[in-house]
Amino acid sequence: MRSRSNRYKKDAEKANKEELPLAEAVEKVQGWSSTKFDQSVECVILLGIDPRQADQAIRGAISLPHGIGKSLRVIAFCEGEDAEAAKEAGASEVGSDELVKKVSDGWLDFDVAIAHPRMMGKVGKLGRVLGPQGKMPSPKSGTVTADIAKAVKDYAAGKVEFRNDSGGNVHAIVGKVSFEKEKLVDNITAFIDNIKRMRPPAAKGTYIKKICISATMSPSVQVVQA
Repeated sequence: MRSRSNRYKKDAEKANKEELPLAEAVEKVQGWSSTKFDQSVECVILLGIDPRQADQAIRGAISLPHGIGKSLRVIAFCEGEDAEAAKEAGASEVGSDELVKKVSDGWLDFDVAIAHPRMMGKVGKLGRVLGPQGKMPSPKSGTVTADIAKAVKDYAAGKVEFRNDSGGNVHAIVGKVSFEKEKLVDNITAFIDNIKRMRPPAAKGTYIKKICISATMSPSVQVVQA
């Protein structure tokens, strides 16, 4: 079992086991013991879906109102004018066969991969490499698109991808502890509202069962559902 730091244990002792309104939950997370780095804040939503059923899968991407506090390293699988546009938009690496080979050989020093639909015949071969990393381009998340420049720009600025895990949870980074409270509240609200709109028709019963927020090195706080 992983050993918890004294700081974490101290924070956990303060944790309110009851649900808190979102603004109060954000204040609690921001108010816990500080660290030497600006921690990310994560929102986790437990959904009433059957993750084994494809028609109940939740996957997508969202540009939050105030970003997430960091830039992402984006690569783009494309050619010609699209490649030039991707570079201008901020892609760290652009290419076709040579980029596919580089990734196939084990290079994974990037956060997001964008691909033009024409490239998927080649990029599809990288499924075994990129799939486990959560970096495989997908039309659902907007990372397979003909508008390469826009996708690169959006993701480089911090567009957030999400997908449910095997337990029916959806996770997303929603900002930094250093953000103003109102900006974190806006970002979390936007994420929750987006998940609500994505309710699969096949999902039965209670859709959103639980919402929690936490910082990188803090206990979680449960949020009252509006």
